[in-house]
Amino acid sequence: MARRVRLMTIRQKAFMTKAILLAAAALAAPAIAWAGPADTYYERAFVVAADARCSLFAPEIDAALTAATAQARGAALRSGAAEADLNAVAVRARSRAETVSCRDPQLAMVRERVDGAFSSWIRTPRMTFPGATRPWVADRTAWTRPGWRLMQASTVGASPVTFGYGDDVSALTAVVSFVGRSRPNAARIVFRDDASAPRAWLAGEGLAPASSRASVWATGVSAADPALLPDGRRAGEAWRFPASAADRLARLDPRETFLVEFHFRDGSVAAARFEAGDFAAGRAFMAMGAL
Repeated sequence: MARRVRLMTIRQKAFMTKAILLAAAALAAPAIAWAGPADTYYERAFVVAADARCSLFAPEIDAALTAATAQARGAALRSGAAEADLNAVAVRARSRAETVSCRDPQLAMVRERVDGAFSSWIRTPRMTFPGATRPWVADRTAWTRPGWRLMQASTVGASPVTFGYGDDVSALTAVVSFVGRSRPNAARIVFRDDASAPRAWLAGEGLAPASSRASVWATGVSAADPALLPDGRRAGEAWRFPASAADRLARLDPRETFLVEFHFRDGSVAAARFEAGDFAAGRAFMAMGAL
């Protein structure tokens, strides 16, 4: 019996060592050919969990790893992985991290390889997170004038709408330049209500039916800074939304869409459509700080 227990312990340790080394390989080469999207998410989720437990990385590397993990999750969902399966993957990754000693020499190897893999990424000033048709564009450059830090562009009719974070990185903002009509008197973000509809809505164009939607109203409006306007526009309005809206958007499946609606005094509504995409990854990338 004692010999059998020793053999099981050796096998478990060998399995754990192999798992940690696989994590190191996947993180050191994020585009590695044999690692599928779900595998990459698993390994990154494991290292994030190990970092939370053992404080492996400096804050800037931790932020970069968080962004990369969110990006890997989005890639896995777009490749066809089910959200429930990825949630289970995250649980397994955290469970595996709980069994690893913070003094494990293989974990030290992971730390060295992650530091090497992400040290250049933390100095990356700009990044585009592709979507089905509309990307999120992030810019960490420490500008001396106002500008977009994270944005996605859309339209409502012939009028351009830009949504994301401007200089005020605590408030989501929608900037619109309406052509040939009165100005709206209210605006709101409309998306799937994950409390009443916990599963991603992927039918049609990815927007949940009216009965399963939630909304967040803008808290204020002002004239848009010229630096936030699309090329060729001289004026527009900047609608600001509460910080809580960002957390709700980050929970959407990257294949889902959401609306920014503009409401007019005559009861009419104009809506611009946006992709959830890798908003969560873009926000984590932005959280790495300005350069």
